[in-house]
Amino acid sequence: QVHLAESGGGLVQAGGSLRLSCAASGSIISINGMAWYRQAPGKQRLLVAAITSRDFTYYADSVKDRFTISRDNAKNTMYLQMNSLKFEDTAVYYCNTLKATPADYWGQGTQVTVSA
Repeated sequence: QVHLAESGGGLVQAGGSLRLSCAASGSIISINGMAWYRQAPGKQRLLVAAITSRDFTYYADSVKDRFTISRDNAKNTMYLQMNSLKFEDTAVYYCNTLKATPADYWGQGTQVTVSA
């Protein structure tokens, strides 16, 4: 059974940085395209950054040049380095496969709060 655990969120001032981690069961991170998603209060969950099985990366325009996605297959862990954080980055951040749907398993997420 898939298990995903996000961590690393917190409260940070605008302009600050955080590094999120996603620990996964099995080899899900190494064999799948993976992504970070975020959901702000009252809004839909949106894809923020993705990394394919061949390490091609994609970023939403809103985070391009500020966020960096990476993974360590040996540790079954994925990361999201977030720099120059803005108030609008405030959300709960989730990790999952690139093909995940709302009906699939999702972890608890990790809260990121950026104070203006």
